[in-house]
Amino acid sequence: MDLPRIILASASPRRVELLRKLKLRFDVQPADVVEVHSDHLTAREVCQVNAYRKARAIAKCQPNALVLAADTLVHLDNRLFGKPANLAEARRMLKRLAGRTHEVVTGVCLMRLHPHACITFEVGTDVTFRKLTAQEIDRYLAAINPLDKAGAYAIQEFGDWIVERIEGSFTNVVGLPIERLQLELASWSA
Repeated sequence: MDLPRIILASASPRRVELLRKLKLRFDVQPADVVEVHSDHLTAREVCQVNAYRKARAIAKCQPNALVLAADTLVHLDNRLFGKPANLAEARRMLKRLAGRTHEVVTGVCLMRLHPHACITFEVGTDVTFRKLTAQEIDRYLAAINPLDKAGAYAIQEFGDWIVERIEGSFTNVVGLPIERLQLELASWSA
């Protein structure tokens, strides 16, 4: 693909790793924006709004670049699970998710201001957790850093300890739905 210069508006090492697998050349420039969380918006809407805001913040400074921004949330029973503030909150999140199916949603925004073009989309993946004891949750939390992960877990890090099955995009659960992203990037080829 012959794409304009790409900037990933994220500090996520998982997104960097996933994007590298596409063999694309890109720069990383994290967006410094306050994320929106509203009870009046669905998880899908929140993710798209946050991805748009991140992309816009970088695109204003880099109008000729193609800016890629994403936001991932976990939700269950209309409750949004972002990144936990501490281990106690991470433990509560995993306990609530245990034995249940939740959805992981990633909103993605591709934006270029010169010429003005913008695509925003979201991808959802259903994830079913195993039933977990308090000891299994503690073991999992000791093995990973849950504080920078939506829902306090990383499917790619000992995910088999806690996840029974997924339905949909595995890379979406990691933080960037590569399959859909590839389709969308094709429309940006010069």
